[in-house]
This record gives sequence, C-alpha cells and structure tokens, in this order.
Amino acid sequence: MIRTVTIINKLGGNIMTKRIFFTGASGKAGKHVASYLASKGHKVLNADKIQINQPNVDYLNVDVTDASQVFSSMSAHMNRDELRQSQTPAGYDAVVHFAAIPRILQSSDIETYKVNVMGTYNIFECAIKLGIKKIIFASSETVYGLCFSHGKPAPLSLPISEEDEVRPMDSYAMSKVVNEETAKAFQRRTGVDIYGLRIGNVIEPDEYHLFSNFCKNPSVRLPNAFNYIDARDLGQAVDLCLANDGLGYEIFNVSNDQNSVNLSVEEIRKQFYPNVPVKGEIDNEECLFSNKKIKDKLGFSPVFDWRKQT
Repeated sequence: MIRTVTIINKLGGNIMTKRIFFTGASGKAGKHVASYLASKGHKVLNADKIQINQPNVDYLNVDVTDASQVFSSMSAHMNRDELRQSQTPAGYDAVVHFAAIPRILQSSDIETYKVNVMGTYNIFECAIKLGIKKIIFASSETVYGLCFSHGKPAPLSLPISEEDEVRPMDSYAMSKVVNEETAKAFQRRTGVDIYGLRIGNVIEPDEYHLFSNFCKNPSVRLPNAFNYIDARDLGQAVDLCLANDGLGYEIFNVSNDQNSVNLSVEEIRKQFYPNVPVKGEIDNEECLFSNKKIKDKLGFSPVFDWRKQT
C-alpha cells in the first residue's frame, strides 16, 4: 500500500508529501531537484549508477537500461529503516525520471540513443505495472533543433513554445522526441499522468560567474536560444508537477523569465534572428524560450534572476 503523509505548513495549508522514485538524481540537474524535493518534505530515493552525498535522499544503484533492475528496485523497500518496520514495501506515489546520457559527444551516438530510449521505456513500463499514477520525465530544449545542430539554425518563430514543430538533428534530441511519443502512448493506454519537461540550459548555483562571459560574447548562447533554468527553479517546476494531478499527458518548456544576456529582445532579434517571425506579442525582456504554459497551468514562478545573482 502506498503511503502519503499530510503535513501542515506555517500558513495553515495542507501539503501532500510523496514517496518519489527519482532516477538520475546524481546528475547536474537531478541532484538539485532531488534536494529541493527532500527540503519540501518528500521522501526521495535516488536510483542512479553513481552515488553522491545527498542529505535526506536515499540511494540505490540502478541501471535503468536493465528492466529487471528497474522493476526490482521500484518494488523494493526504500531503505533499511523501512525494511525493519514492515515486511511489505510501501511503494511509490510518483516517478521522476532524469537518468540519461546528458548530451552528444560523451558516448557514441548509438549508445546515447539506446540508453536514453530504452531506459525511459523501462521506467514507464515498470512504473505503470506497479500502479504508480504520476510520472515526470526530463525531455529537453534540444527537441527544437537548435542546441546540438549543425551550423547556426534559427527557430521557426519567436518565442519558442510547446506548439512548435520538433526538429531534432542529433542522437540526443532524437531520443528525447521518441521518449515524448512513448509517454503519449503509455498515457493513452493507461490514463496515468505523465508530464514531460523540455528543460532549458541548466545553471547550477555556483555557475553564475558564467554570465559575465555570456554578456561579453552573446553569440555563445545561440545554441540555447539565450535561455537558462536555475537548477533550484527546476526543482520548483518538478514539485508543481507532483502537486497537480489529472492533466493526462502534458509537455512544458522550463526556463527562467530572463534571457541569459544583457540585451533586449529587440536587440537579440536584430543581431541574431532578423528573419525569424514573431507570433503574437512579446515583451522586450521576455525569455525567448517561452515558459508561459507552465506558469499558466501550474503556477510556476522562477525565483533566481541572473541579474540579481551576479
């Protein structure tokens, strides 16, 4: 039986804390998101091949490309304390799936594609067969065909939104597009909530020194369409996904509100995207990688503005 715990926050509201099977919580983004979720009172297991020191986060060595390991670990006790308390594992309320080869040119293209696609399929299938009703998975900004593409491709229009055509050009981006289609198929068949996050360029708390170079050389941000997402704000986005039920399949861009250079939208367009059409209205300070959908649907409100952190 899955057990959730209700705690009372200082404002008197109820917060439902959840048991979370989190793959890839040792990675650049995952470690901050897992810590954020633990700080909110959730019970988190880091299922990863690499162990790091994470207060209040349990760990289990898991290779997500091995379906038997995924099923065995997802159906086991979270830690030794729980093993002593009950013979029957408590199960999980949600899966957060971040485990992946994180970019091209780190492994061979075929290995990147295989690990990312098979790992995701295994996670989805095991979670659903074990009765877990909420899955949140990491997709990527790369599906829009900018980040790891050849040459200097431009977006089809601005701002970049979830309704835009996906145009992968590399093994990593292709794997993320396939994973989105896999998520849609599992959701249609089962009715569970599966939310995908097209995560922008992740910035860790100790990486804000990078922005001075971004401002001196704004062209280095072209592959990311000038976006960024603070890893702690990404934690907020995942927490909001956990809190909001009943949306079925959804995909969200996740970025901070600001572009990552000290240029206005008009200046960015003039220098880098002179021939890219603008759809609707766009504010002169608005992030070109739109986060409007996740703000409107989930109440996402990023906190960490690089201009105030540097």
